[in-house]
Amino acid sequence: MIRIEQLHKTYPPHNAKSQAPAIAALSDINLHIQKGEIFGIIGRSGAGKSTLIRTLNMLERPSGGKIFVEDEDITALDNNGLHRLRQRIGMIFQHFNLLNAKTVAANIDWPLKITGKYTQQERAARVAELLALVGLSEHRDKYPAQLSGGQKQRVGIARALANTPHLLLCDEATSALDPETTQAILRLLLDINRKLGLTIVLITHEMQVIRTICDRVAVIEGGHIVESGDVAEVFLHPQHAVTQSMVAESTPFSAETALLPPTTESHAHLRGLLVRLTYVGDITYQPILSSIAAATPALITILQGTIAHIKDTPYGQLLVELRGEPADVAQVFTTLDQHNIRHEVLTNSGFLG
Repeated sequence: MIRIEQLHKTYPPHNAKSQAPAIAALSDINLHIQKGEIFGIIGRSGAGKSTLIRTLNMLERPSGGKIFVEDEDITALDNNGLHRLRQRIGMIFQHFNLLNAKTVAANIDWPLKITGKYTQQERAARVAELLALVGLSEHRDKYPAQLSGGQKQRVGIARALANTPHLLLCDEATSALDPETTQAILRLLLDINRKLGLTIVLITHEMQVIRTICDRVAVIEGGHIVESGDVAEVFLHPQHAVTQSMVAESTPFSAETALLPPTTESHAHLRGLLVRLTYVGDITYQPILSSIAAATPALITILQGTIAHIKDTPYGQLLVELRGEPADVAQVFTTLDQHNIRHEVLTNSGFLG
């Protein structure tokens, strides 16, 4: 669906007379986004994620590299080509960007009207369809000032879908919303993705958003992609320091236990191995650890744990202390391997073995 190759974006110094070098917003970005998936781009403020998503519809022209959307190099398009491209790409904004002087229905109708392709009857039917899709049929004649933040974003989503786009871009679409409304909007986006088979690319600084609806994710820092992959792999086994930090902030575990290596002081009382276990899928709900404890002389003490979901996939993580003879401990690890339960032995400075 989308292929990004060696993408660069630089800006000149703020002072045109300055001898300072150009400011690199994006450097050597390479990504492949598959048709029909929800792909997340996460990063801190200033990491380059907004610039990146705006290059996907050429609101920001890259300084180098190529972007292919449905096998078409959009970096080579002229103004007419870009106009046709943007009709195939919808965009949702953080602050809604609604027309305050128009009703809900008129806001959704606007992108249909300016194309000049549809009769008034066709537009009215499409508006009614979209209002039903986002759950706002009874609010069609209200103005934006009469709506809640979540309702405004639903209007923004309906407007972005008006021209039946192939791709939907979400620019921090939930950042201005409270947690409950955020979850409702994410469920709506997931429902739209499944019903319409629509490819969605979203940027966010919230790991919880990525966990809730994304299939794959790229982590951006300083204009570089520092880590990417399936959400479960990136979230449960982060490799880069930035990813580890963001994951630690979003997990119910504290930073000094399950997701980051503990300090010596915080576990000075432990005499065995400190082990982090990760379960993914249906095995999360099976009593594997109880069975192992009953079948071996090794002592297993659960120090902390959680069960949650990454999109539709359940997962569990446990922090345990493992004591026993080397052969017994080795048998525990063998049994964990047989059940595809990932185990990592932690120390105060990282991993052992």
